[in-house]
Parts: sequence; structure tokens; C-alpha cells
Amino acid sequence: MTYLVTGAAGKLGALVVDALLDRGVTPGDVVATARDTDRLSAVAARGVVTRRLDYDDPTSVDAALEGVDRVLLVSSSMVGQRTAQHRTVIEAAARHDVELLAYTSILRADSSSLSLATEHLQTERILADAGVPHVLLRNGWYLENYTDQARTQVEQGVFGAAGSGRISAAARADYAEAAAVALLADDSAGTVYELAGDSAFTMADYAAALSERAGRDVTYTDLPRYEYTALLVSAGVPAPFAEILADTDRGVSAGELFDDSRTLSTLLGRPTTTLVEAVEAALA
Repeated sequence: MTYLVTGAAGKLGALVVDALLDRGVTPGDVVATARDTDRLSAVAARGVVTRRLDYDDPTSVDAALEGVDRVLLVSSSMVGQRTAQHRTVIEAAARHDVELLAYTSILRADSSSLSLATEHLQTERILADAGVPHVLLRNGWYLENYTDQARTQVEQGVFGAAGSGRISAAARADYAEAAAVALLADDSAGTVYELAGDSAFTMADYAAALSERAGRDVTYTDLPRYEYTALLVSAGVPAPFAEILADTDRGVSAGELFDDSRTLSTLLGRPTTTLVEAVEAALA
């Protein structure tokens, strides 16, 4: 059985490769792909097969999928271009008779009002129409979306437009392990996994966790959505992405990133990473 991971030079894809190897898959049965294969040198040194796969180059996609049994399609980071890019991979998977394709979607994609959900739902519909056996990994928010800025936030405070909305976030490694589990399972085709952290927190809770671990007072300042967008732009975030982040906070305030199903921890067979653990790791 051969397993292909797209976007394996990225943070999530690299962790999925690690998770497959940790679960006993022979390195030669794992195909790690990226637009630039030079970025895959570390996994290549472990015996993992590496191939070039560029979402915008159908020829490279077809060549990469040759002889592959199962595929993890890690969603593209190029918002606004993702639907077409994902279609290229899905259509190639259909041509190659791939027996299972797992796709990293977003929490409750079929009912979410988040702007980020649009291309995910479009991709899910393409998958359904293509007839490729598939599993949907509807990932919630990553803890790292916050903790990657932890040191700066300790100095400058936490800002957002999420109100008192609760976020059921999990670590990127949790979602990566879940992807490996689903990819390896023989009964996951047709399954939709709504994946999120075991426990939820507000942004005020997050600031309090930073305060406790850093030993200094960190506050959360809640802003109107347009002010938060402007703040992000002034900090160097490109305007379109700033609008997406502010829209996500709107969704948080409406409860769209809260989930108490514990589907993720059930799939993993262990609790998900806690907020405190993530903060401690970020500040270590």
C-alpha cells in the first residue's frame, strides 16, 4: 500500500508524513510531494519517496500519483485559487483509480458562514461528483494560529474581534495524526469527521493562560471587526488575509468554531493538546 501526501513541505503535511512513519508505514511506501522537492530533503534522508507535485501543473500531478493507492490532499494555502487546484488533484486521482482520498476541509463546511469555508465546500462537492472514495477531515482551528504569536502577545497584548466566543482548537500535530489514522483505516471511505479540540476557550481565556505562564499581565482587547482588520493591515498582514482573519473572529463570536463532539480525541485514542500545553510549548 502506497500513501501520498500533498503539501509535505508544509507544516501539516510534514507532520502527517511523520505520523504515518510513527504508525509503522515503511518509508518507501510513503510518497511526500511538494512544488519544490528540495524542501523534502529531510524526509528523503529517512527513505521516504519524494516527487514534485504542483497544484497548478496537471502534468506533475498525474506523474506524482502514478502507482499510488491512497492520497491525502492537504488543502492549498492559496485562497481564491484552491478550488481549481484541488480539482486538478481530484480528477487525477479518479484517472489513477485511487482507492481513497482524504481531504483536509474545515469544521462544518456545509453549514459554516466563514469565508474560508467556501472553497472547502466547493472541493467537497467536486469530490462527490468525481466518484473517488473519500473521507472528509473537517479540521477546526489550530492552537498554533494563536500561539505562534505568543511571545509578541506577551509584550503587546492580545487583540481580536472574537468577543466571548469559544474556540475548540487543537494542535496541528493532533490533526496530522488524525489524517494518518483515517488514511490507514480500511473503513473510513464515506466518513465525515468534524474535528476539534476537547476543550474550548475564549480569547480572554487565552490571554489569561499567557499571563499565568509568562508571569506578567496579558490582556485581551476586543475590537470591532473593521478596527481589527485595520490593525492587522497596519501590522503588515495583506489586506485580503486580514479580512479573512477578522471574518473568522466574527465566526468565533457566533460559535462557529466551537465543537464538543470529541470526535478528534476519539479518533486519536487520546486527549487532544490543551491550551495550556500549547502555550507552555510556545513560550519554552
